[in-house]
Amino acid sequence: MQEENVTERTSDGPVKQRKNGLDRGISDELAANMKQGWADTEREDLKPIAQADHTARRRAALSARFPGERLVIPAGRLKTRANDTYYRFRPSSDYAYLTGDQTENGVLVLEPLADGGHTATAYLLPRSDRENGEFWLSDRGELWDGRRNSLTENARLLGLPCADVRTLPDALRETTGPVRVLRGHDTVIEEALTDKVTAERDGELRVFLSEMRRIKDDFEIADLRFACEATARGFEDVVRVLDRAQATSERYIEGTFFLRARVEGNDVGYASICASGPHATTIHWVRNDGPVRPGDLLLLDAGVETRNLYTADITRTLPVSGRFTPLQRTIYDAVYEAQEAGIAAVRPGAGYRDYHRAAQRVLAEHLVSWGLLGDLSVDKVLELGLQRRWTMHGTGHMLGIDVHDCAAARTEMYVDGTLEPGMVLTVEPGLYFQADDLTVPEEYRGIGVRIEDDILVTESGNENLSLALPRRSEEVEAWMAGLGG
Repeated sequence: MQEENVTERTSDGPVKQRKNGLDRGISDELAANMKQGWADTEREDLKPIAQADHTARRRAALSARFPGERLVIPAGRLKTRANDTYYRFRPSSDYAYLTGDQTENGVLVLEPLADGGHTATAYLLPRSDRENGEFWLSDRGELWDGRRNSLTENARLLGLPCADVRTLPDALRETTGPVRVLRGHDTVIEEALTDKVTAERDGELRVFLSEMRRIKDDFEIADLRFACEATARGFEDVVRVLDRAQATSERYIEGTFFLRARVEGNDVGYASICASGPHATTIHWVRNDGPVRPGDLLLLDAGVETRNLYTADITRTLPVSGRFTPLQRTIYDAVYEAQEAGIAAVRPGAGYRDYHRAAQRVLAEHLVSWGLLGDLSVDKVLELGLQRRWTMHGTGHMLGIDVHDCAAARTEMYVDGTLEPGMVLTVEPGLYFQADDLTVPEEYRGIGVRIEDDILVTESGNENLSLALPRRSEEVEAWMAGLGG
């Protein structure tokens, strides 16, 4: 539907016109008509969101780290997809982590108190103004985009004071004292602070926010558990329609999983990798436009993002025909053995790199035993890193509200650190033999295998949150047969 081509003004300034709108103006009678006859829809019975207590504790930890400083964490703004259409909005992970809010243009501000601590305020868009016509004249008005919560409603839901975000840029321009802003999400907010912040200080804020998320609380673990369960159902959906994918392309697989992600969650947590045949050797194959052929392997790497924005990240490599060929099984079983070694190394007190080293050793042992590395010993192969021609990537990463969570954390707190209870990470070894790799026998070429699970570090060891999906080659075949795949 086209918007009205008008020149009225709202509290945000002139209404943006559509160049080729069909209507030239608004009569006084229409303007008066649109102001009246609307019911009061304010909701009085709202309860705090489920994670309100958790977000309050997170804000308290942030406050304690930066006493006496003003902290500004934006949600971000809509991003243009094409002309006047936008990508579906997702807030910055740090903003969502600290507030539980997911609305565009939001900004969390922690104002320092003279006697210590901070006052937290969520600056949000209020309801559209009906008196001046904003709600139907503005291209972001509620009659076009849907009802927004009032500031009072959001205060009840989020458990913190809320204010009109349209007043914030001017207030920030006048602010004094030390201030830090989370960069990269809201150019309007950053412009208002341009002469008050430094990249170094803002970088310290970003690093601390990333490191805060290393240890998941009970709410986060429960959400990740649900994400894995929903993702398992999405994989089952895919197996049930493999015959239709063979008649079309990898896009049928992508669309099938996306349906599950949208029904049970918010979205996919990242672009799904639906890689069949030699595409499985491309680590980030997201074009998903290739054929799905009997006899090939399908590498499906996908995750449901929950409505609280936590994502699973699971990979299974499935024989399209339902059964592995002897060589496919040999390679698959080697990857499975490496993953088992990696998972076994995940426990509190272990070095973060330990599970990677354990998985890489197993893969190197198989590559040597297959004669792909001459007469070199396994230790020499690992010393020189020669196995990486076919193993390509690290064995895992932290997982949470970002698929690659805690990415800005200091190296000594991440890959050079120690595993602790409450951490969640992936264990995902793989072997990839490129179609044009002349260093391996021809029958290996074009085979790619990865197995990935989401692992919670517990007090006594670990828990596989994605255990519902089978991993052993014979179990995969039985599972597929039971689903009709």
